[in-house]
Amino acid sequence: MADLSTNLDTPDQAKRNKRMASSLGLVAVGMVGLAFASVPLYQLFCQVTGFGGTPQIAAENPKGVIAREMKVRFDVNVDKRLPWTVKAAAPITDQIGKVDTVNYIATNNSDKPVTGVATFNVVPDKAGIYFNKIECFCFTEQTLQPGESVEMPIVFFVDPDLDENHELATIKEITLSYTFYASDSEGS
Repeated sequence: MADLSTNLDTPDQAKRNKRMASSLGLVAVGMVGLAFASVPLYQLFCQVTGFGGTPQIAAENPKGVIAREMKVRFDVNVDKRLPWTVKAAAPITDQIGKVDTVNYIATNNSDKPVTGVATFNVVPDKAGIYFNKIECFCFTEQTLQPGESVEMPIVFFVDPDLDENHELATIKEITLSYTFYASDSEGS
């Protein structure tokens, strides 16, 4: 019977094995890097395109107010690992284009400081590109002391261009939803 071990230890085979191991190591490092970068890149993509009901960010409403009214509901979800109670703002009905301010109220129910962060989206998804936030607490880590309650303001308007989108002609209500998570930062 032939001895196969001598064929596996050739210098060329050793070089190929090292090259393959290095390549696989780089692929693994690249995949870990992409995993960490995927959330901020996805957030950037959604903010730029309005994809998935992501609202736009604005400094003001340059287009004015129109007669059509829109009801805006506010929703909240809190991850079970975050010991906060968050109360959503009451729904409002106002003219499209009018700048409004509402407040969410968050309370830390634990006996230690806890840091949380919120993400958001708009339903229906196609209305996300028309929902403009001027001020928002989203993606900003906030640490609440034990028993502390804070108001978290949102200043927003619905872009009057929504009225020109025939797919949204029957829409009379938009929901802005926030999900709060415990942050990995110190203080959580």
